Amino acid sequence: MISAVWSRISWRKMLVVLLSVVAIALSSCSLNSFKTEAAQVPRIVVSSLSDPKTFNPIINTESSDVLAYIYEGLLSQNGLTGELEPGIAEKWEISDDQQSIIFTLQEDLKWSDGEPLTVDDVVFTYNSIVFNEKVPSSVQDIFRIGETGAFPSVRKLDERRVEFRSPEPFAPLLRFAGLGEVLPQHALQNSIEQTDSEGNPFFLSALGTDTPPAEIVGSGPYYIANYAPTQRIVLERNPYYWRKDAQGNPQPYIERVVLEIVESTDTSLMQFRSGGLDVEAIPPEYFALTKREERRGNFTIYEGGPALSTTFLTFNLNKGSRNGTPLIDPVKSRWFNSLEFRRAIAYAIDRPTMINNIYQGLGVPQNSPIYIQNPYYLSPEQGLPTYEYDPAKAKELLESAGFKYNSAGQLLDAEGNRVRFNLITNAGNKVREALGSQFKQDLSQIGIQVDFQPISFNTLVDKLDNSLDWEALILGIGGAGIEPDGGRNTWSVDGRLHVFNQAPAQGQTPIEGREVTDWELEISRLYVQGGQELDDEKRKVIYGQTQRLAQEYLPFIYLVNPLSLMAVRDRIEGVKYSALGGPIWNLYELQVTEN
Repeated sequence: MISAVWSRISWRKMLVVLLSVVAIALSSCSLNSFKTEAAQVPRIVVSSLSDPKTFNPIINTESSDVLAYIYEGLLSQNGLTGELEPGIAEKWEISDDQQSIIFTLQEDLKWSDGEPLTVDDVVFTYNSIVFNEKVPSSVQDIFRIGETGAFPSVRKLDERRVEFRSPEPFAPLLRFAGLGEVLPQHALQNSIEQTDSEGNPFFLSALGTDTPPAEIVGSGPYYIANYAPTQRIVLERNPYYWRKDAQGNPQPYIERVVLEIVESTDTSLMQFRSGGLDVEAIPPEYFALTKREERRGNFTIYEGGPALSTTFLTFNLNKGSRNGTPLIDPVKSRWFNSLEFRRAIAYAIDRPTMINNIYQGLGVPQNSPIYIQNPYYLSPEQGLPTYEYDPAKAKELLESAGFKYNSAGQLLDAEGNRVRFNLITNAGNKVREALGSQFKQDLSQIGIQVDFQPISFNTLVDKLDNSLDWEALILGIGGAGIEPDGGRNTWSVDGRLHVFNQAPAQGQTPIEGREVTDWELEISRLYVQGGQELDDEKRKVIYGQTQRLAQEYLPFIYLVNPLSLMAVRDRIEGVKYSALGGPIWNLYELQVTEN
């Protein structure tokens, strides 16, 4: 899932909650003492909303801010244009048949521990890890090519050149191969070769958060110097990083990056306003207040248009069972799998009020899994189905599907069951919590009772990845950038982000009776076709069909696309902000004017 800091495929920034004054004071004291301790070091301080679950970029399944600082790929992505640029590879050549890409590495590359970084590391990363069936991952999903799901071949040509060859034309190969993290063979080969009693490579547990920082070897601009769980991650400049400026000076210029771990966006914003953080996403509800503080606080708020992210409501459509027990109450499963029910829900959601009240007018309705700024986006004017707020239409659809109302205005199904279900989202994300509260209110207007409960992000991830025990949720999937095939692991029927009808991952308890609908299969097929098609205009037609189907059948009910707003201290020079790249995608060339 992306390529420069703040825009790697696994990079997803979300906004988050309120803490008590005491908790804020304690957090501020901790941060201030740390700042005093390192006052003379050129650094920037940013926030992270949770501790990382792993330092392993291949098996990572969540947004993890730290990974983009310590790992790098063959290529990088320009955060303004989306164009591919040199990374640890200085150049690349594409064959006439579009099936072979030859990357030439920079000279004299080294890992953060000083060991040589070679073509052998690239071959090891892909052949031994990414394409290893015993190492299932979302990264693996995006490299499955065509109907057969074959992987490209990766081979060493000489000491500086490596070839990726696809079994058939595959439009995203350059971007996926170029932006994927390269890992060190000398540090990880044993973890791949050695297995546990069940035959699983030790790599699956390698680079956990209990790994000593010195053992986490990367090629990015920084390495982990210290990790204090629930407090912070300290990153120091990688002395072996390959980039140099035009005068031959080593980059990055900033020696230290500190990721302060906070529990909510409100806490993070308060730390920013008090001077403790240098970069901060601005929640819409605080935009006006923060804007007034720009001059006094010596910062600038950048606006990059609609954010490259999605926010949606989805129901668990999986009809399967485990050990004879249905994943979802069969009564509720019948509701969720009713197309009229999902369409009624879409009509019942008051998006204009969400935009005005929750986003303070700083957002636009979202209707597609592909971002508005993406050249592959299909607009409503081009035929994308939309669902304007219309509770009367919602009730009409429900009654046409056999639902009915009792004398108290409560919605019942055809068997007389009260329509009531549980909704979850990740606790601490203020925007999602507010969306859930309004959704509960909106559905009460059509007689549905929603039991809304925010839960911890790690618990939510476990429900999605392992137990599959949930009914409805508000979440977001981001990070695909401008390549639409980046969403294939969401839309492939066996993709690891196909959350609304998830197949069990390798090694998990099997699911009996899982059903895959015709429209799911068609979207899955179109994503394969889109990857095979090299003509850009034809690709737009194919991905336009996927967007129409997604909106027609509503596995995800999209909500609001907020504007991308980020505040950055004026002492940080060289900021080139965009919704695609974020505020520090070009961190290697940023400078600070004072500490």
